[in-house]
Amino acid sequence: MIVGKITGKITTTHFSFDVEKETKKFEYIQVYHKEVGYVLCQIVEIIRANGRTTGICNVLGFKDDEGRIQGLRQPFEPDAEVLVAQNEFIKEIVELKGDDRGAYVGKLEGRDIPIFLDLQKLLTKHLAVLAKSGAGKSYCVGVLLEEILEKNVPLLIIDPHGEYSSLKHKNDDKKDKKTMSKFDIKPKGYLRHIQEYGDEGSVPGAKPILLSDEMQTKELLHLLPSKLSSNQEALLYSALKQVDYFTFENVKALLEQQDNNAKWHVISMIDYLDELGIFSKAATSFNELIQTGKCSIINLKGIPPDVQEIIVYKLLKDLFHQRKKNTVPPFFCVIEEAHNFCPEKTFSSVKSGEIIRNIASEGRKFGLGLAIISQRPARVEKSVLSQITTQIILKVTNPNDLKAISNSIEGITSESQDEIQNLAIGSALITGVVDMPLFVRIRPRKTSHGGTSIDMLNLTDEKDFVKEVKDFDKQGILPLILPKMTLKDAKLMSEKGEVKTALVPAMMFLCTSKQTEFSLLVELVNGHIVSDIDSLTVKRLPKLEELSPMQLKVLQKAFYQKKFTVEEFIGKTKMGLDVRDILDELVGKGNLIKFNDNSYAVNDDVVLSNLSRFACFEKIQFKAVPAEDTLPKKIRLDSLKAQIARFATVKDMRECYIVRYIEK
Repeated sequence: MIVGKITGKITTTHFSFDVEKETKKFEYIQVYHKEVGYVLCQIVEIIRANGRTTGICNVLGFKDDEGRIQGLRQPFEPDAEVLVAQNEFIKEIVELKGDDRGAYVGKLEGRDIPIFLDLQKLLTKHLAVLAKSGAGKSYCVGVLLEEILEKNVPLLIIDPHGEYSSLKHKNDDKKDKKTMSKFDIKPKGYLRHIQEYGDEGSVPGAKPILLSDEMQTKELLHLLPSKLSSNQEALLYSALKQVDYFTFENVKALLEQQDNNAKWHVISMIDYLDELGIFSKAATSFNELIQTGKCSIINLKGIPPDVQEIIVYKLLKDLFHQRKKNTVPPFFCVIEEAHNFCPEKTFSSVKSGEIIRNIASEGRKFGLGLAIISQRPARVEKSVLSQITTQIILKVTNPNDLKAISNSIEGITSESQDEIQNLAIGSALITGVVDMPLFVRIRPRKTSHGGTSIDMLNLTDEKDFVKEVKDFDKQGILPLILPKMTLKDAKLMSEKGEVKTALVPAMMFLCTSKQTEFSLLVELVNGHIVSDIDSLTVKRLPKLEELSPMQLKVLQKAFYQKKFTVEEFIGKTKMGLDVRDILDELVGKGNLIKFNDNSYAVNDDVVLSNLSRFACFEKIQFKAVPAEDTLPKKIRLDSLKAQIARFATVKDMRECYIVRYIEK
């Protein structure tokens, strides 16, 4: 459809035309050029004066023979026809085709054209999502995270306010459901993909985040709450040179032996770090945090800001080091409220700023992608923003923030900058990952949105409270370990759609091993160790008391080998040919596995060392549930306790029930 003809001054980048048919600002148009064919352009302003309507346009470009977008070298001819751009032509120029690497984030503003962002570019060249408070920043990030989870990319989210826990649950918002069909999506939750870490008192169901207490002198100095004098630094260096392995207690003991009063200030600084309770020899495993198809949320809700800085610094520093050594998979790190963790130096200096700068400049070389999320772009360190290739900008009105955005983002025109201030909630300007800046309507989320404000006028949902009272089970209040998924979620995941709530008797043991204290949850029906309440993975303790001395010896030697044949086993252990019978006996008892090629391996389901690896971080809650069945106990408690005692010291134990949803 022809909307007008070019008139007035024409350049290779701009032109104007007389509007003959109704059109609107930011409409995509196409104009024929005698040398290159049709060229994609965009209306950036419409002016009405003296009974005449004029459209002002930017030239976006055309595709050359090699598929690259090129600008014009000669302007259009006067009186050239201006046509409404066809959807297929826009797709061809902007490359919006969806494929296995595409992240579906919404539709082109004013067009029914799906926008797919290249995840390979997005994840390896860093991302910034910038917007004023309430403009839909967290909602937009949630959409991106859903797409990343669908591709099984390992995720780490630094979440200061607990906004991203809602990714576990599907979107039940009736308003969103009405628009989901327009965007061809369906509600979905990612409960099985997500694990939260944080303060257990503030975040129910979260595992504690424990940081490695291994650190170098420079790292320790960086973490101390205040700078040391040269005299105090000398004392600390002297103490650290004498320790065989670093612990806070070792360093303090050596400092106390120094005949120098300056030592007391250093000791008080180390006491501060020690008493935070976040450093441990049994630190959270790096490969537990970073797993393919998993999302680890570091929920910092309830943790003081100064401690948040320390956690973010130490965690990212260690994970970046592990990534350099290739001991964890490549992953994508999302930092919400980034202006608090990497602020511009003129505003403040924080401990986490240094490592975020390093990741922004070097992370892409080592497979560590970074997403910076902020409502105050002007407060984010400029050296970090300058390293980011892709930007998603929602409504921004603060002049300082607008200036920071225009200074750090290529391709932002004065017209685009003006439009950012007028963006509707749910619309965004996307640059970098696409060939040219695009205005996009962000699609509805599949998951529930956790970034909404608290309703101060309706703090209690009376209906839910009444329902909870009515559902009070006749069994009364019991000590329970509750699943993360709801009964409704379980029914949706069930093949038949019919499940019942059952109580599985269990025992929570408080154990210590190698100065590490941990809880071990064992169900008393099959004797399985339960470390992840929703996981179907089974671990069990071996019944060592039923093994003969020779069987025990063979099992112990098999434990230190991966997969082996009888001949290889005899060659390494110097045992006789009768070991074949013993290996087969251990297969019969479930301690070993025998493969079709007659090789053997220790059964992964059997725990033979380091019980703390299977610690349970769930808390016993005293509640009533409408359970339809209670499974019978089959495991003798005295026998179970004796089995555990072979690996760890049992300090205490508490009886409880695991709530399970099982097929009817």
